[in-house]
Amino acid sequence: MKQHPLKTTSLGIQHVLAMYAGAVIVPLIIGGALGLSSKQLAYLVSLDILTSGIATLLQVWQNRYFGIGLPIVLGCTFTAVGPIIAIGGQYGLSAIYGSILVSGIIVMLIATFFGKMIRFFPPVVTGSVVTIIGTTLIPVAMNNVAGGQGSLDFGSITNITLAFGTLLFIIILYRIFKGFIRAISILLGLMAGTSVAFFMGKVNFSSVGEASWFHMVTPFHFATPSFELAPIITMTLVAMVSLVESSGVYFALSDITGRKLTEKDLVRGYRSEGLASVIGAVFNSFPYTTYSQNVGLVQFSGVKDKKVIYTTAGILILLGFVPKIAALTTIIPTSVLGGAMVAMFGMVIASGIKMLSKVDFSSQENLLIIACSVGVGLGVTTVPNLFAQLPDSIKILTSSGIVAGSFTAIFLNIVFNVSKPLKQSQPSQGLKVS
Repeated sequence: MKQHPLKTTSLGIQHVLAMYAGAVIVPLIIGGALGLSSKQLAYLVSLDILTSGIATLLQVWQNRYFGIGLPIVLGCTFTAVGPIIAIGGQYGLSAIYGSILVSGIIVMLIATFFGKMIRFFPPVVTGSVVTIIGTTLIPVAMNNVAGGQGSLDFGSITNITLAFGTLLFIIILYRIFKGFIRAISILLGLMAGTSVAFFMGKVNFSSVGEASWFHMVTPFHFATPSFELAPIITMTLVAMVSLVESSGVYFALSDITGRKLTEKDLVRGYRSEGLASVIGAVFNSFPYTTYSQNVGLVQFSGVKDKKVIYTTAGILILLGFVPKIAALTTIIPTSVLGGAMVAMFGMVIASGIKMLSKVDFSSQENLLIIACSVGVGLGVTTVPNLFAQLPDSIKILTSSGIVAGSFTAIFLNIVFNVSKPLKQSQPSQGLKVS
């Protein structure tokens, strides 16, 4: 169905706003920890937004070698924040970019192997993983509802009112309207919430005034890559973890769009993520992965057209060259964004439950897979120091509830379902979930 350019642009802006906070906070955290100046931080943020647009474009544009061709938006992976700061503190900036570069190349090389793992992702696994993704993101949304962790007015009546007022406005729009207005209800909710916040004195335009109108992006701006074994191993492990997270997102969008994924689709998707990391290293940015909040937005809006994501990618690339326009998106109060996140992340959970509806619930093994994987994922999220005493190399796999829960689901599915035909001469097809 052909859409008016203005409608497509509005839907693209909505996707940008959905992922922008997560995309911006990563370079701010890393840049601050590594001691970059305010000018360098501004450049790093713009660079990250630019490469997020390029990475998204690579993933949506499907060709023979790259691109899964689903309505996916990419941004810097949160899994990489801790390792990047640790590498930078011990080895310097050059080792960060060298390790990201090599890990991206490794991902492209092993993409075919990872693609063969599609048999390990039946609905009981993909549904569990997507549910875990949604449930582990809810605490992020609720912290934002309260004003953001560390804020002086955390949990204030003003923040709570703005957040739930924004959410209520979105729900009202969704209830009253159909079609285009319903599709951009998140965008309209953010605009309305920010407008109210302005009259309450909660909107700060200083970042817009300080930002420049245009800057050029140059390769190796901060450092030329250098190569150290330990950082390369660390970032490769981070990349493997990101592929597991991305697999859940791929299958969630596959279910939403009604398109069955093949092994070749997965391989192209993994290759694109590897190539995005290589580009990130060249431009001194970060490794990139799929953003779950945008999956919730696709489900919420009901718009699955890839043209919208192409528009999103174009907007991100434009923002990367025009910092002043990019700064406009940062004026949205955290509590307003939190209100919208409750709806978007909740939609991710709903997508996971919908995928689990295809599972044979008469099988106690399947129930145990779901119970343990969601339990571990949610447990690690609510008790983040659970594995604090483990070595750093292992903590990469256990510090994220999404990763810990996903590996639990994959492992238990292998134990109960994949290995079952090997132990039975006449395997029961009723217990095999496909």
